[in-house]
Amino acid sequence: MGWGAGAATGIGSMPGEDAREAARTVTGSLERLPYLPELPARGPGADMIGRTAGMLVELYARVEPSGWRIGDHPGRDTRRARSWLGEDLDALEEYTQGYTGTLKVSAVGPWTLAAALELRGGEAMLSDPGACRDLAGSLAEGLRAHLADVRRRVPGARVVLQLDEPSLRAVLEGRVRSASGYRTHPAVDRVVVEGALREMCALHDGPVVVHCCAPGVPFGLLHRSGVAGVSFDFSLVTEREEEAIGEAVEGGLTLFAGVLPGTDPQSGPLSDPAGSVMGVRTLWRRLGLSPGTLAESVVVTPSCGLAGASPRYARAALDHCVRAATSLVDNPE
Repeated sequence: MGWGAGAATGIGSMPGEDAREAARTVTGSLERLPYLPELPARGPGADMIGRTAGMLVELYARVEPSGWRIGDHPGRDTRRARSWLGEDLDALEEYTQGYTGTLKVSAVGPWTLAAALELRGGEAMLSDPGACRDLAGSLAEGLRAHLADVRRRVPGARVVLQLDEPSLRAVLEGRVRSASGYRTHPAVDRVVVEGALREMCALHDGPVVVHCCAPGVPFGLLHRSGVAGVSFDFSLVTEREEEAIGEAVEGGLTLFAGVLPGTDPQSGPLSDPAGSVMGVRTLWRRLGLSPGTLAESVVVTPSCGLAGASPRYARAALDHCVRAATSLVDNPE
């Protein structure tokens, strides 16, 4: 995938409001797979939904008491989201001068976005199949422009696109609640979900990774949709999912294994990088996968974004992931 064996990265969000400090931390800790940080502490428009809503083409969203809602024209919230994204890109560009290698950028995927954005009447866009198609098309156009901007700013980078889909399982199982809260929207057909994700993968000429930190990640569906990797909370993996994981890995899927908590642990400072990936090694042996492929098929990450962590822990977590990933190379057994 371009990052080599024993790579580590983060998910997306970082603590604080200083874009330059976040970019400095990420690029300083992650030499092989840095990423464009998100800083949701700045407020609406810097959050994952708001940032992605600001990327949409010919669709605009504004903040309502209930969340982000589609509007008729770009307003203050859209301008703020775009301004903060520009600020983040400026900071990343400053700290990646002369960089050559892989660089990860993220946006909310079409299904989590459809579950989060409201139509003018207040219901989720997920309730209207036509609106979902329009949203996916708008997102695709916005992502093309965003990826082109990143390539222009960091010309030596091979860009990895991460689609954040924490609501994917709820969409598949019909668990997204209506505006009233008294019912749920019908489950979306798996073929439709897979097709939309496949179209997202097709718009990018580099690797696409889907991040889902919720339980029950549909590894098989994601693999069939053409993604290069799946990012997930490793602690939530159940025995039922192991077979699907093994099949996907044998088919070439990269696992972005979230092995560290996204917030400061009560147990104290991080101290055992090799121990953090012991569960990954154990799963590898249980699945009968070749030890020689472990470091190439696994990227070590925190379990989710680090927005809720202290700045000190966020830096330590990224450094710890790098050391844990190196341990997979040094000792694959």
